[in-house]
Amino acid sequence: MTDTPSKGPLTGVKVVEFAGIGPGPHVGMLLADMGAEIVRIERPGSQPSNPVVERARHRAAVDVKSEEGLAFCKDALRNADVVLEGFRPGVMERLGLGPDVLLEANPRLIFARMTGWGQDGPLAHAAGHDLNYIAITGALDAVGRKGDTAVPPQNLVGDFGGGSMYCALGILAALFERERSGKGQVVDAAIVDGVTSLMSFFFGVRHVPYLTTNRGEGMLGGAAHFYRCYECADGKEISIGAIEPQFYAELLEKADAPEALREAQMKPANWDDYTTQLAALFKTKTQAEWTAILEGSDACAAPVLPLEEAREHPHMKARGLYEERGGMIHTAPAPRFSRTPGTIRDSDQDGAAVVARWAEGG
Repeated sequence: MTDTPSKGPLTGVKVVEFAGIGPGPHVGMLLADMGAEIVRIERPGSQPSNPVVERARHRAAVDVKSEEGLAFCKDALRNADVVLEGFRPGVMERLGLGPDVLLEANPRLIFARMTGWGQDGPLAHAAGHDLNYIAITGALDAVGRKGDTAVPPQNLVGDFGGGSMYCALGILAALFERERSGKGQVVDAAIVDGVTSLMSFFFGVRHVPYLTTNRGEGMLGGAAHFYRCYECADGKEISIGAIEPQFYAELLEKADAPEALREAQMKPANWDDYTTQLAALFKTKTQAEWTAILEGSDACAAPVLPLEEAREHPHMKARGLYEERGGMIHTAPAPRFSRTPGTIRDSDQDGAAVVARWAEGG
């Protein structure tokens, strides 16, 4: 398989990634898709656990605890622009690869630390996963049906929304600042920090009753009849997001909804009754039939598709959002750049050769 040379906006940026799970590899994928060259330090004998998010890596099997392995890492980091690690606080320091050591040898290095709890605080050294991190931010409490327990939103909100995306943003900001100062710095990317930032919108609208984060009560939490999913005649679902009055009017017109639903859309006291009426209406046609009626209009409707079917949706195909490589389905690089587009590239075992090239100035 011939790999595509990168033209992305991060072409020329050198990254050393210490292998991990969850958001860390996703950060690496984002940077690699935008052109960064990444040497991934892995334990000897380890195999990729997710070839999609671990794509475009130059893999190097290294025993970091050995003298030879430590020397290899220091050589790589002496010439790198970014180091990405997701260990518990203090692990890199115990390995002899902490920020003080590395920034002294390479003052321009961006030291990105991706964790759940952050580098300090009472929970910094505790184990945890996405669900735990979003639990203490208020985000998890807002997801689910009223009267039921909170629903884990996969690991999209914590690991990737509040974790890898904020870490990648921090790395890019630090690289930008380095162009002015000539100095690197530490990026403390904690999932609890990122998810708290994601909740900013709700702190700003606490005076708006229908935007409450009380589980199952807010407009955006599934309580409103015009912002939720409905089951169709075939058991599949359709999503409705007709918030604005003009979009709501178009939904009701196209769906041939009862006239009574046209009154007092934003009055929460009506929502349960209106939901019941719309639920009965949407049960009269299949998902495909409703999609043909509503999709593409200002009714703000779209079918709820499982992952495999999403690949076949005409809009997703037209956008070229999936690519098959080596028997795996890969997602397209995002965001898109008009002049320096990102590319999907393959991984290899040339980590040591890449580090040697860096040392020679390549």
